[in-house]
Amino acid sequence: MPSDDEAQVLSQWSQELARALHILDLEVDQELVLDLARKSADSVIHAAAPVTAFMVGYAAGLEAGKGSRGSDVLPAVATSKAADIAFRLCSDRAEGKGWEPTNQS
Repeated sequence: MPSDDEAQVLSQWSQELARALHILDLEVDQELVLDLARKSADSVIHAAAPVTAFMVGYAAGLEAGKGSRGSDVLPAVATSKAADIAFRLCSDRAEGKGWEPTNQS
């Protein structure tokens, strides 16, 4: 967990980046993202952390944007759903039950 000072810097950075990316209404569950990054780094390799966070965010964005403007899939719900999948894969990998490539992959 980041210290209080680090959490404040991270929050300010997230807000600044959101403004620069024109996603002003974005709320980031920083604890979830940090936990996901930590878990994937521990379960796979260190470099898996940013890749996992990006892919979960991307999947969540796709899920939240599926419907019309009145979509009832909230970004927080879509993020939680995508993160749950990644957490499950990390746990499986830690238990030696990782994905096995096949000829059909």
